[in-house]
Amino acid sequence: MHTFNELVAIIRDRFPDLSPQFQAGAAFLLDNPDEVAVLSMRKVAERAKVQPAAMVRLSQLLGFPGWNELREIFVSRVRTRPEPLTTRARSLVKGGSGNQLSRELAQAQSHNLELTLAQNAGSVVETAKTLKKAPHIHVAGFRSCYPVAFSLLYGYRLFRPSVSLVSGEAGTLEMQLRGIERKHAVVVVSFAPYSVEALRVAQAAVERGAKLIALTDSAVSPIALNADHTLIFSHESPSFFPSLVAASALAEMLVAHLLALEGKDAIANLQQAETALHSQGAYAAS
Repeated sequence: MHTFNELVAIIRDRFPDLSPQFQAGAAFLLDNPDEVAVLSMRKVAERAKVQPAAMVRLSQLLGFPGWNELREIFVSRVRTRPEPLTTRARSLVKGGSGNQLSRELAQAQSHNLELTLAQNAGSVVETAKTLKKAPHIHVAGFRSCYPVAFSLLYGYRLFRPSVSLVSGEAGTLEMQLRGIERKHAVVVVSFAPYSVEALRVAQAAVERGAKLIALTDSAVSPIALNADHTLIFSHESPSFFPSLVAASALAEMLVAHLLALEGKDAIANLQQAETALHSQGAYAAS
């Protein structure tokens, strides 16, 4: 039995060779996995605008005896979702607070960092090269992912002016999305459950022909499916809320590699920014 990640990899690999009807059905599977888990085959076919028999044949083409076996992959995906925050919080309160909890948190964060580094050792450099080539960079992260996005923006802006934050404040998300142009690059940070705003930014990047960089928790997360580069971070934690230590580390890695790639021009820009911050009284006198 395939895992959901393996199924997505198979679909993406075979997609170019599928017939138009099979492509429509396969695209619906990738774009709407939650609906596939709960809808009947006929309803899925209706939503995908294909014949029900096409979904059966697509299932068999992907290596399954029939539709039910394929659908079970999507059902299993729903079963293995992260626990609600309140459920984890109750367990945390029941266990009590003490030195052991602090040690467990530190160990989890250390493990997340090691795993994230192992998964992205080569990808970070290639991602940085793509960002360097883009005439403008847009960075987006919402709710708990906002600090990660802002950290990347702040560090990058110290030596490159053409970087902006997609924040959507005061209902201006649509206005900010209009600033994304072809050949730009868009960095989106999100993890399950994925922010609707993050998906909208990722979709806008694809529609406008920009390079999409996903910092996320799965190779098949909604923002990763159409990404040009995907950097995956681990967020396991004994606390009630997922850890963002590894996500922040990825942002820092990107900024460091980008500075190294930019070279002398970046150093000059950084020196100018640093001088301005000191001369304008941004820092307290030591």
